[in-house]
Amino acid sequence: MDGRRRNPYELTEETPVYVISVAAQLSGLHPQTLRQYDRLGLVSPDRTPGRGRRYSARDIELLRTVQQLSQDEGINLAGIKRIIELENQVAALQARVAEMQDALDGAAAAMRQREAAVHASYRRDLVPYQEVQQTSALVVWRPKRQQQSD
Repeated sequence: MDGRRRNPYELTEETPVYVISVAAQLSGLHPQTLRQYDRLGLVSPDRTPGRGRRYSARDIELLRTVQQLSQDEGINLAGIKRIIELENQVAALQARVAEMQDALDGAAAAMRQREAAVHASYRRDLVPYQEVQQTSALVVWRPKRQQQSD
């Protein structure tokens, strides 16, 4: 959830509002097909206290997808169920990656703030040490000759 309070009367695509006859009409399927899909776990609508099925707009879209995969692509219902499970798993993993990316971004920002605080605390009267460059020059030292006195 996003942490905001939701209006209990606000309709979203997850709000279960359609009875089975309306859902069947909207999806272009027979109500008995919807019951079968529910028994197989392909599309599981919410239930009323009296155990009646209530479909959401997302459920209707999923029913259309199941029908398209079955009729147009020739995928059997077990295959469709596996596809739906994998798509749900991918969506959950994508949400988890997004959460982890947000956490990583927050940690990186905190690290940059701490680093800036450390840099701000440096003493400004200190001069960084610079290493003397090594050369291959050869220096020859010869002692001065003492002069002889007469």
